[in-house]
Amino acid sequence: MPTYENIRLAIDDRVARITFCRQPLNIFNIAMMKEINAALTTLSREILVAIVFDADKECRAFSAGVAVEDHMQETVYQMLDAFHSIFRSLEQLARPTIALVDGPALGGGCELVSACDIVISSERGKFGQPEVKLGVFPPVAALLLPSIIGDKRAREMILTGEIIDAVEAGRLRLCNHVVPVAHLEQKLMEVLSKLRELSGSALEFSRRALDLGRSQTLDEALTAVENIYLHELMKSYDANEGVNAFMEKRKPVWQNR
Repeated sequence: MPTYENIRLAIDDRVARITFCRQPLNIFNIAMMKEINAALTTLSREILVAIVFDADKECRAFSAGVAVEDHMQETVYQMLDAFHSIFRSLEQLARPTIALVDGPALGGGCELVSACDIVISSERGKFGQPEVKLGVFPPVAALLLPSIIGDKRAREMILTGEIIDAVEAGRLRLCNHVVPVAHLEQKLMEVLSKLRELSGSALEFSRRALDLGRSQTLDEALTAVENIYLHELMKSYDANEGVNAFMEKRKPVWQNR
């Protein structure tokens, strides 16, 4: 099994587990996202009934999102390519995915949660898409979140950058299960025991069939939204001002252009 710096990969009884371990907040930089993609490439050769994403116990977040410094003009192309490759790989793999959340899942972390089939959170979970406060937007959430929690609520979260707790996330069906911290692993084992009783190929075909419900593949939709992000948004003054202000630890001065 390959070894990585920012993640761990383990396979046990047809279940793969990708654990984020970039302390303290599992912020996805380009190197970490490439490792996740490499792990997913490795898993394409495995017979699996589930892929679980979780965070190391020493980390304070499932993931606090994509590194702001990677949103700079010189790295934004590589950042989007590395990040969106994760979602393209998950669509191609077509294996059931589970997010096990104990703490904040924000920005890119929340987008990964949105892309997972089953989400199990402790009561310490927090979810949100605060990208708009940096002058940008979350491409994957813009595509997936409306069909999960409803169009109006998704628009409100993305347009205001609101952070919600696990109880609200459960009410909105962003989380399938919200349990006490002590029961988190137990609940995961309950779900995995059901999946392990099933045919891996039947689960794969079921996952592919579910994805057909979209008007277009995630790959096609991501290509369209990337064009907006890279060729329009990132050429605006405010997108660059928001990122620079965050890096310089100051309040952004918007010029609305």
